Amino acid sequence: MPPDDIPRETPLARPGLSWSGTVDYGPGPLHAPTSVPELQALVGRSRRLRALGTRHSFSQVAASDGPLVSLAAMPSDLEFDTAARTVRVAAGVRYGELAVAAAEHGLALATMGSLPHISVGGASATGTHGSGDRHRSLASSVRAVDLVTANGDLLALSREDDPAIFDGVVLSLGTLGVVTHLTLDLVPAFAMRQTVHLDVADGAMTSAALDEMLGAGYSVSLFHRWDGRIAQAWVKQAVGVDDELPELWHGGHRATRAVHPLPDLPAEPCTDQSGASGPSHERLPHFRLEFTPSSGEEIQSEYFVARDQVAEALAAVMPLGERIRPLLHASEVRTVAADDLWLSPAFHRDSSCVHFTWKQLPREVEALLPEIEERLAPFAPRPHWGKVFTTAPETVRAQYPRLPDFRALRDRLDPERVFRNTYVDRLLGE
Repeated sequence: MPPDDIPRETPLARPGLSWSGTVDYGPGPLHAPTSVPELQALVGRSRRLRALGTRHSFSQVAASDGPLVSLAAMPSDLEFDTAARTVRVAAGVRYGELAVAAAEHGLALATMGSLPHISVGGASATGTHGSGDRHRSLASSVRAVDLVTANGDLLALSREDDPAIFDGVVLSLGTLGVVTHLTLDLVPAFAMRQTVHLDVADGAMTSAALDEMLGAGYSVSLFHRWDGRIAQAWVKQAVGVDDELPELWHGGHRATRAVHPLPDLPAEPCTDQSGASGPSHERLPHFRLEFTPSSGEEIQSEYFVARDQVAEALAAVMPLGERIRPLLHASEVRTVAADDLWLSPAFHRDSSCVHFTWKQLPREVEALLPEIEERLAPFAPRPHWGKVFTTAPETVRAQYPRLPDFRALRDRLDPERVFRNTYVDRLLGE
């Protein structure tokens, strides 16, 4: 049990809004403990509590009509083991900060999301990912977690010691407890380069062309606007491993100046696209940690389909292009390798991600999503937990064969549903 002599920290007035301004996280209060014992005491006396990360989700996954807790005031607690190539890190640390520290120890993250601004705990809990045929979601690098459970106890779980349940714990949408620390696998530091090709020719959406483009580098993102063309192909390559691309590639010319994925925005916040060699953490994300990546005036949706069906999935949605474009900033196609995490959208399936960055027109977007989802239905799409979708809960649940096991684990660790909210109850079932 948690210690009973820990002073109660002062709760903040309100949790506030998401980065995009489209999600109100609730009335609060928002607690900000500064130590694990403080957090244990808070959890132990709470009947309802949700953990809040860096507020980059577009869905209601972290919202609550009850109290919330942020770990942003906790110490970073970065503990590197260079021999084992691991790091133990506090859940509230942002990936960009972790990556810089890892580089100082000759280590690197194998993959990163588009934004280095997101926290390790929040991104792992929601299935956030980077890109690359050989790279799994961010949560797949987690090898151990420290979890404060509903009664305030601190539970240490690891891939090695708890194999029967660990794949259900790592990506749990915040429903099993509050993760205080995670231990991650790292790789030796490596150099990367990034280039962008513009206006890839018609025919780029065929299965053969997409396979070649998506496999052309360590990490690849294809931006398009549902007109049959690739507007921007961002290719991130490992120096000394991947062959450099020619100036003219699939009919697209290499950009001579930096670009932003959303064409109306300045490119200053974006990572280097010159083709120059640099540390991987300065190339893997699309955006630089020291900048706000964009105005935030957007909504995002994303659906995971089988890697080998991406061309057919895109073709199925393409007839809606004229209705999509007025609502759209840009769409992105990326790939993610299969993993074993029970609630991962890439569970046991190499995946391609059909992504939409929408203008901030929530009613119009919500009205169109059911038609997009209907056209994707033959491809068994799994929506990203942290983004906006309208798929029926029973349809979502049918995509996760280990969901009964997860529910049993939730019954064991949080029988009173301290960590519930409307979003997880609706999608996972109570």
